[in-house]
Amino acid sequence: MEVRVLGPGCARCLEVEKRTRDTLAQLDVAADLQKVTDLKDIMGYGIMGTPGLVIDGQVKCAARIPSLAEIKGWIQEAMKE
Repeated sequence: MEVRVLGPGCARCLEVEKRTRDTLAQLDVAADLQKVTDLKDIMGYGIMGTPGLVIDGQVKCAARIPSLAEIKGWIQEAMKE
């Protein structure tokens, strides 16, 4: 599973990264989790605001901090595919 946290490194982006790491650990899921901070790379995902969360190439949210339950659901959904 590939997980990307999109953002320049602001507090909101760091919170999304923390929540995602915590959820992956809670579910005991191995994932390639990376932070994407380059603006050109972020724009390549077609989002207009950060933070963003991408799981297996699909943008799951942008311009907001998702809840732990949302992240958990997206990860579980990706595991079924």
